[in-house]
Amino acid sequence: MPRLVLTIFAFFGLLLSPALALQPQRSECLAMAHAAPRAVPVAFRPAAGSAEVEITYAGHSTYYIDTPGGLRIATDYSGAYQVGRLPDVVTMNRAHSTHYSLYPDKRIPHVLHGWSDDGKPAIVSQRIGDTFVRNVTTDIRRYYGDDVGADMIRDGNSIFIFEAAGLCIGHLGHLHHKLDDSHFAQIGRLDIVMVPIDGTYTMSLEGISDITKRLRASVVLPMHRFATPLDDFMRRIGQQFEIDRRIERSFRMSRDTLPTKPTVIILDGV
Repeated sequence: MPRLVLTIFAFFGLLLSPALALQPQRSECLAMAHAAPRAVPVAFRPAAGSAEVEITYAGHSTYYIDTPGGLRIATDYSGAYQVGRLPDVVTMNRAHSTHYSLYPDKRIPHVLHGWSDDGKPAIVSQRIGDTFVRNVTTDIRRYYGDDVGADMIRDGNSIFIFEAAGLCIGHLGHLHHKLDDSHFAQIGRLDIVMVPIDGTYTMSLEGISDITKRLRASVVLPMHRFATPLDDFMRRIGQQFEIDRRIERSFRMSRDTLPTKPTVIILDGV
């Protein structure tokens, strides 16, 4: 092939590669959200005997997710809440120092920030082991309130979504404002959702209750439980949600064992 043609191909390859790198990988949770009810894509059906995840509440807004393939994920990781072995993947939210660390243990191979240092939206869309991890950016504020205004930093934080064992698991992070239709479309289907219920440091209890009801996840896991009486949150989300209080810090769940009625599971911890 003439050298000129090779040079032209190389030139266009350089132009295209950054765009290709930004293309999101396939999310089966999004595919499920747009499919017929109860339809599960073949690629998303877990193998027999490997369909459970274990979820542990470490404290504040940190949950540990252990997948069938042995991957360990920690949400809103600051290093302050440790349970068992070191995680393989950590996600971080920069609202407060209790939700991130700029100096995590160097043995953690995957450190995923919910923000970008260049002012652009963070893009997380990758398969790590048996889990697909992606993000949906949200705005961050310095003051309280649900509405996006002059005090908001656009795309300053992220909701993280983990797809493992046929389950769609969402962590809303340090959410500061109501979600619009575009956010819900990007989130897609969630089977399990971790929700901040403090009513002050994140957003109002009424606002987070509305989001919880619209997401319609089978399992709701409260976080930021230090400021809000659980009964107040339960009253606001309505009678369509059951409550399941447990003395353990962990539980195991598969697609087959998801509750038939949306359930708030309260694990031991603070």
